Amino acid sequence: MKPINELDPVALTCDLPEHGLVRGDVGAAVLAHGNGEAFEVEFVGYDGHTIALLTLERAQVRPLAGSDIPHARKLTAA
Repeated sequence: MKPINELDPVALTCDLPEHGLVRGDVGAAVLAHGNGEAFEVEFVGYDGHTIALLTLERAQVRPLAGSDIPHARKLTAA
């Protein structure tokens, strides 16, 4: 598995409906815990406001790949 470092972009691997987030949403790993076992991940809207700042386990995020494509969607209220 490719490592995730602080400030790397990551994609969710699962839905987090309690935060209005879905699989594939992109955030930034702003802090790594342990040996990359968990991360503080910030999700930001295109207007610059923070949607969520969450502690997520490694299995809940993946590094972005060169074959990924950006996607825009309306945020639903959590």
